[in-house]
Amino acid sequence: MAKRKFIVIGGGIAGLCTAIALRNKGFEAEVYESAVQLKEAGAGLGVGANALKAMQRLGMGDKLMERGKVLKAARIVNEKGELIAKTDSVKVSSLFGTDNITIHRADLLHVLAKSLPDSCIQTNKKCVGISRQPDGGVRVSFQDGTTASGDGLIAADGIRSSIRQQLIPAAAPRYAGYTCWRSVVTGVPAGYEAGAFTETWGSKGRFGIVPLKDDRIYWFACVNAASPRDPKLAGFRTQELIEHFSGYHATIRELLEKTDDGALLHNDIYDLKPIRRFAFGSVVLIGDAAHATTPNLGQGAGQAMEDAVFVAECLERYSSVEEAFARFEQLRLPRTRKIVNTSWTLGKVAQLESKLLCSLRNGLFRAIPAKVNERQLRFLLDVRFDI
Repeated sequence: MAKRKFIVIGGGIAGLCTAIALRNKGFEAEVYESAVQLKEAGAGLGVGANALKAMQRLGMGDKLMERGKVLKAARIVNEKGELIAKTDSVKVSSLFGTDNITIHRADLLHVLAKSLPDSCIQTNKKCVGISRQPDGGVRVSFQDGTTASGDGLIAADGIRSSIRQQLIPAAAPRYAGYTCWRSVVTGVPAGYEAGAFTETWGSKGRFGIVPLKDDRIYWFACVNAASPRDPKLAGFRTQELIEHFSGYHATIRELLEKTDDGALLHNDIYDLKPIRRFAFGSVVLIGDAAHATTPNLGQGAGQAMEDAVFVAECLERYSSVEEAFARFEQLRLPRTRKIVNTSWTLGKVAQLESKLLCSLRNGLFRAIPAKVNERQLRFLLDVRFDI
């Protein structure tokens, strides 16, 4: 019996992880990326215990641990650096069996791409159409006039997925109401706990500090903007950010002063309002194409990694591609919907601008019982890959 072959559209985290998962199960998988080359760029990201557990199932856990940095704690503080809330990541590791780590996105993509044969990945292949074949398979048409066929199509082409646009034209990215600058610098600020992730909440916006391996720090700054592509904020460079966050604790200024303007990344924040379907016969949406989320729970990459495991497990379990994709949808819709909605709400709370409301919010967060926090962490991190 011939191996089943799957076409994966998108060479990002979701697509590469899925190709690895499929090949581990003995399937053929070909990845098609629209860009001229795979983009080993970006800044930092978190790989929570749930995501690391998924990567371990793909045989990638040790490689990520080599490139990543284990987090010892996660903190929310106010503008002065005073503690609002704290999570002991060492305790989290003992509860859920794996660590929480951080890694540079470029390092992660490099590890994933190098785990696949070069022949498995084709670039400069923009998908312009899909069609179902009489035998139940799928044919994909590319802008260069070529086509590819397979038993199933896995759409991992991101938040602005062209395949989702064909299947659900009304589903479009949703602006979150804030914009974000990011960068990576070398050198941990004096007095900063190198193993701790810190997010500062204040009336002027949020500032995150994420330690990476090799004495690097990934930082991000989120500021409210009434509409996307705000002309005033679009011109911000490091000096404008220093001025904007004046009055915040000194570590923030130190990190901004280390940052070259040319190393700044700037993007408006979007997610995808939860959709009702992921599976469409022999086509399935995964990753950001299915459930793009704001970054407030640090679960964007993690949910893509989970998707890769679940879709491969479902395909191994069911002989019918349609049944496998339907089961994947059944398993993933409730969890990803809750994560998207929770992250959206948390972002609104974290981006409050009223000093009074900020003070009330901080007091409420300080009063949250430890058991409530642990319950939330358990939902996020204690994933079970039962099919």
